[in-house]
Amino acid sequence: MEFARSATNSIEDVRRGLTSPAQLLAEALNRIENIDTTGFELNSILAIAVKDSERGFDIDSPLAGLPIVIKDNIEAVGLPGTAGSTALLDHLVVQDSPLTKRLRAAGANIIASTNLSEWANIRSTTSTSGWSAVGGLTANPWIHAHSAGGSSSGSGAAVAAGLVTLAVGTETDGSIICPASLNGCVGIKPTVGLVPTAGIVPISSSQDSPGPMARSVQDAALLLEIMSATTGLVAATDDSRSLRIGVVPSWLTGHSETDAIFDAALSKLSKAGMNLVEVHIDKPSENVGNDEYEVLLHELYDDLGAYLSVRADTTLKSLADVVAFNLAHRESELKFFGQELFEKALVLGGRNSAYEAKRSRNLMWAQKTLDEGFSQADVLIGPTYSPAWKSVLETGDDYSNSSWITMAPAISGAPIGTVPMGTCEGLPVGLGVVAPSQGELRLVTALAQIERVLDLGVLAPTFKK
Repeated sequence: MEFARSATNSIEDVRRGLTSPAQLLAEALNRIENIDTTGFELNSILAIAVKDSERGFDIDSPLAGLPIVIKDNIEAVGLPGTAGSTALLDHLVVQDSPLTKRLRAAGANIIASTNLSEWANIRSTTSTSGWSAVGGLTANPWIHAHSAGGSSSGSGAAVAAGLVTLAVGTETDGSIICPASLNGCVGIKPTVGLVPTAGIVPISSSQDSPGPMARSVQDAALLLEIMSATTGLVAATDDSRSLRIGVVPSWLTGHSETDAIFDAALSKLSKAGMNLVEVHIDKPSENVGNDEYEVLLHELYDDLGAYLSVRADTTLKSLADVVAFNLAHRESELKFFGQELFEKALVLGGRNSAYEAKRSRNLMWAQKTLDEGFSQADVLIGPTYSPAWKSVLETGDDYSNSSWITMAPAISGAPIGTVPMGTCEGLPVGLGVVAPSQGELRLVTALAQIERVLDLGVLAPTFKK
């Protein structure tokens, strides 16, 4: 099975008359059939879009009718927009989200929605990434039994497997970076607020952001330009300016092979003349992580209720209604793990005085941490996750060998991206880059320079069962 060409190459082919949006669509649907639903049974696609009535595409538009997929927590007419939960199956999407409108206006052919960790992995501490009651379990395209990461599991797996060239994920803390790292593709979570979040099933207004997933930094930059309605990001992939690259030892994973691959990557960057400086910042205390979790639950209580009051009918208006729905449908919804985080959110309540104190402490830590780093370097780097663990539905994920690289940018709203840096144990691992808030140009420049020096090309999954 031949993979999809890069987004930029496919768009050029359309404009030169070498292919057409209709042909690209047929090829993508064929790959989905042969890799995703049968054959390897990747299970990254949750639903195929209801086709537009012979909708034409302007080949001079930025995406020229290119097929893309979006995470199934983003509202798009013709797709279910369930966040993986059967609670939303009967509440049809009646209008495109602002992000979807922006993508369609740029010539995107949104052909499918992708499976995800149900409710973006905020329901239980023992949830399994890539599983949802609507979509089942997404596999890793490298080794079927291993995790595709979460919560943008299907988007990462679909892109890495070559089903499409571009996908949209969303992240609160790690939900783009994790599946990009585990599946072997590029992922970017932009500055919170840069991309509109209305019409997307929320967790936290202070931390949620949609972002691009692709097989190269250039393709990811192209999609991010459209998502953010900005320019200059694609040009930044050719920027050769010298950046101070801050290497953060406290972001090592503790997984010996992953950290050794990172060390080897540093050697390549140094030999290529990149300016590496060691940056020492402290690891977060357990209290920082506890505060972040509870901040997210406070915001979930408010933000999901506000979303449901617009999206759903009178039977589903609040987080409490979702909890009741799950209890009434426990055979499908609570088969593998519970909803103790939802229940805790009900106890904590919304944005009250306790929330304000936790959020204030969190922000103070995150800003101090990143300020220390950016006083010494333009961007900060470290490994992201160890190789994908085996998916076990009854016990959940194994994050024991993961970096905390995503935490400070998640809390502060700063952008973060990842590129593949190699493979070990037959699985890919990623190198993460963090930039200051609104520093997308700097982030993309650094990601592209690192990608060129490592010179891995596009990683081809092994599709082992």
